Amino acid sequence: MLEYFKVVLAKVSFDKTLFEKELWKALKNLMVNEVHELRKWCYLKFGKKHNDVIEKCFAKFNKQSYLSI
Repeated sequence: MLEYFKVVLAKVSFDKTLFEKELWKALKNLMVNEVHELRKWCYLKFGKKHNDVIEKCFAKFNKQSYLSI
C-alpha cells in the first residue's frame, strides 16, 4: 500500500489540494510503521513545495492516533 500511495502523491503533487486529500487517504489506510516511512519520504520529495500541508497532516494525524489509544 505504501508504494501505491507514493505513486499517487507523486502524480497529484502539482495541486496542493489534491496532494493534501491523497495524503489524508494514505494516513488513514497505512500502518504506523508505514506512516513513519511516508513522512520521511514526503519531506524528502515534497518538503520544499508542500511543507505546510505535510506538517499539518502529520501533526493532526499524530494527535488523532494518540486520542485513539
